[in-house]
Amino acid sequence: MSFSAEAPAELGIEILGVPEGSAVDIDLRLEAVMEGVLVSGTADADLEGECARCLEPIVDSVHVDLQELFVYDDPHHHHRGDDQDDDVSRLEDDLIDLEPLLRDAVVLALPFQPLCRDDCPGLCVECGARLADDPEHRHEAPIDPRWAALGDVVAAEAPATPED
Repeated sequence: MSFSAEAPAELGIEILGVPEGSAVDIDLRLEAVMEGVLVSGTADADLEGECARCLEPIVDSVHVDLQELFVYDDPHHHHRGDDQDDDVSRLEDDLIDLEPLLRDAVVLALPFQPLCRDDCPGLCVECGARLADDPEHRHEAPIDPRWAALGDVVAAEAPATPED
């Protein structure tokens, strides 16, 4: 079965994600198995964010594989709330909640440090200029603070020029 759904809020990481309300194209196969329903398929969505080095906008897409077993809810089994029950996806009143599965797949597929391009030089640490725009960007070498006072002495002893 194929369908399109709206992306939930905060689907991604802080600097790159699927915009809320945008289309997520989902193609699923549902299989009945002894324990429940095996859901497998793919999801495709557009991404928006910013480069981790230079903060330029990034527009990309993500394709993720989905697979999860949703076990039948046993009315005679009381969930203890321990760690084993937390790792099991359950059918709730014969319904499948795909959001946690989609969220996990998308977040794990995203790069930890998204870049606008692989060789992005980033920003100048002194002035914040984007280094990709000006590859020859340089600053004068900083003066060692221990010697800075000597610069004032030299400037005071320098003869005045007629231009001053």
